[in-house]
Amino acid sequence: MNTAHKPLRKINMTDGPIFSAIIRYTLPIMLSSILQLLFNAADLVVVGRFCSDLCVGAVGATGSLVNLITNLFIGCGAGVAVCTANAIGSGNKDLTEKIVHTAIPLAAILGLSMSVIGLLFSGPLLKMMSTPADILPLSTLYLEIYFLGAVPNFLFEFGAAILRASGDTKTPMKYLIIAGMTNLCLNVVFVTLFGMDVDGVATATVIAQTLSATLMILTLLNRKDECRLVLKKMKIRLAILKKVAKIGLPAGFNGSIFSISNMIVQASINSFDNPAIVSGNAAAASIEGFVYVAMNAFYQTSLNFTGQNMGAGNFKRVSRVLRRNLICVTCVGTLGGLAINIFSKALLSLYVPGNEIAIEAGITRLSYIALFYALCGIMEVFTGAVRGMGASLTTLFISISSVCGIRIMWIFTVFQMPKFHTLDSLYVSYIFSWCGCILALFVAYNIINKHKKRVYEQRIKERPKSFEK
Repeated sequence: MNTAHKPLRKINMTDGPIFSAIIRYTLPIMLSSILQLLFNAADLVVVGRFCSDLCVGAVGATGSLVNLITNLFIGCGAGVAVCTANAIGSGNKDLTEKIVHTAIPLAAILGLSMSVIGLLFSGPLLKMMSTPADILPLSTLYLEIYFLGAVPNFLFEFGAAILRASGDTKTPMKYLIIAGMTNLCLNVVFVTLFGMDVDGVATATVIAQTLSATLMILTLLNRKDECRLVLKKMKIRLAILKKVAKIGLPAGFNGSIFSISNMIVQASINSFDNPAIVSGNAAAASIEGFVYVAMNAFYQTSLNFTGQNMGAGNFKRVSRVLRRNLICVTCVGTLGGLAINIFSKALLSLYVPGNEIAIEAGITRLSYIALFYALCGIMEVFTGAVRGMGASLTTLFISISSVCGIRIMWIFTVFQMPKFHTLDSLYVSYIFSWCGCILALFVAYNIINKHKKRVYEQRIKERPKSFEK
């Protein structure tokens, strides 16, 4: 798949109109993310239509663990994205090449490690989350197969991070369209023709992920710029690894911590010991996930635009990018949240047709989380900006204290009171945690931005002709 004629920077992040550049950059990421989410959504819809309610609950019960893995992929990819964006923004082609040839073998190693961990601990983790006994075997089987796709997942995310940092968001989108269509077709084939259930949809997902990863690697192999992958040059360079890890590890842990808090929420839902409630929550989470990934696309935009402009020393543009991203994500979150609330019953019926208890439980979740989802989007954009400035560890600390701290504290205190041991009480914890995190990130962003600007200006005075970030 030849990409020789494609320029390195499809979208100019450091110069020109900001709003149009943000829209052109973000839309393909948004579509890509929605397609990626369709992997799991297609699993739920297919098993809901052709299998039993237990299968829906079994797939849904793995949602928080699947999100844990996904957030780890994306978080680690953030390290690659920021380093690549900084290198491109500063015009350092040699550094860009070294990042590419370190990132791909690193992705393979991380993916293999994740597969081994997943195969060994899927069952114990699901038991720790109080997964109902009647769906535990099916949930374990689904998760074990899903973990087999960790290597292609990491390879795709790291490859996509490189391309997006260079300004190319369309190529990852195209490959996810192909993979998404493949996943959906294989879901139907495995379930309806071969009589499989959760094992069929999990296998279809892994095959689709492998396809998208293969296309991504072929693209990198055929590029003619500094983002080209040459197999014999692949090597884990310690200096690059440290740069990537400085951003990627906190980002990965950050996403994982969010998922861990959601796993505790899932365990709290499981504590009602009603498979219908588990199924309804899983369906609602899948639906609201489409709004989340649409908002999260602006996190990717904030991350890479900030990274390139920091590399180029464009601090005024960094602030302008943040403001426009906040406007966009607020609009998307508000409109998306309202839309899925208006059509909540019809949407939930696609997942759990005829199960009124599950539908009612799903409506309860959407009435709290989706309506206030714009707050989550604002939090994501601030996180992208702070992380793009290189302060990934700061976002980790803020997430631990502001989001997970508030959410987990609420569950182990207020939610444990008989009067507040309800789904309503559980879901309202999300709103408080988002507000706390936004406030902390706002303060952190302003402090870090001013500090980075002072450091940059001082270096310019000392080395005006040979400044390197």
